[in-house]
Amino acid sequence: MSSLSPEIPGLNVFTRHLVDALRRHPKRIVFTEGEDLRVLQAAERLVAAEAAVPILLGNKQKIRDLAAANGVNLTFVSIIDPPQSSDFGLFCKRVENMARYRNMQIGNAADIVARPHYFGALMTQYGQADALVGGNQALPATLFRALLNTIKPLAEVPKVFGVMALVGEHLKFMGGSGVLFMADCGLIPQPTVDQLAAIAVETGKVARHFLGRRPVVALLSHSTKGSALTDEARKVIAATSLAQDKVRKFYLDIDIEGELQADVALDPSAAEVKLPGADGRHTADVLVFPNLDAGHISLKLLQHVAGAQGYGQLILGLARPAAQVPRTASVETIFGTAAAVGVEAIKFHQVYNQQAGTDWEA
Repeated sequence: MSSLSPEIPGLNVFTRHLVDALRRHPKRIVFTEGEDLRVLQAAERLVAAEAAVPILLGNKQKIRDLAAANGVNLTFVSIIDPPQSSDFGLFCKRVENMARYRNMQIGNAADIVARPHYFGALMTQYGQADALVGGNQALPATLFRALLNTIKPLAEVPKVFGVMALVGEHLKFMGGSGVLFMADCGLIPQPTVDQLAAIAVETGKVARHFLGRRPVVALLSHSTKGSALTDEARKVIAATSLAQDKVRKFYLDIDIEGELQADVALDPSAAEVKLPGADGRHTADVLVFPNLDAGHISLKLLQHVAGAQGYGQLILGLARPAAQVPRTASVETIFGTAAAVGVEAIKFHQVYNQQAGTDWEA
């Protein structure tokens, strides 16, 4: 990976690549919970890296006082108090139009738009921001509800899901480039065959975009190539076949493998024992889990026991880039997640241009 930013301290194998890309194409990132010192510090760092234009939602005076009390420089950081925004009335009309188009009962549009999660999602859907980060002070369901009700879904993805990027330069087998993508770690409790296949393909696309090379995607199971033919293993086998068909049909630059045990997916020496002819096999860059419990538990163990640095989760299946960070997120997590959705925004502008926001309100 090339580096345009050797003078910026604290970047790792993942964030250095993101910052390099964003310095060529800076993006506007809206933070829905701006009255948070961690967000202020991450925003200051994004500006210092010349990677993004942060937009903080919240009470302007509270944010400025918090910054002053902690020595945070807010130069080039925009602050918007949703009810005081010049776009507030316009967004209220758009919410009313959305509800009419989708035959929904929404109550008072002004009450909805005043909520920072909805206001940030509307900004992102209608082009006032390029990407969104939230969740640092709210329950995940609060942010997800705003995103799912406001940002247009992608027709080719059957259900919205979450992806985490992990970096652990001190750990073995953290993907072929030192970055491991994990999905779904946050949204779908028991994915169907179609949903598992879509998770594999869409996460593979994300990995291809971030890594700049052909990624290896592994659909995980307690079984490797028929070693335990349970119903759950058969579901992963079927999802693998469907995902491989999609890759071939659309000529995607992705390798899909499954069903595989985690050691086979990550450790080439284990693959050599359990898969005849697997000599020289590459470690997986993407792990697709058979259910939410497996994905979420694995994520927390890698973060809190093994010390892997997490970024995300990136919310895939929406027509605009968005991410949910946990309430325990560090400044580093918020910074890197914002950079990641910023780089996703570069791809969305290239692929979808401005189509995604034009027909949602009808």
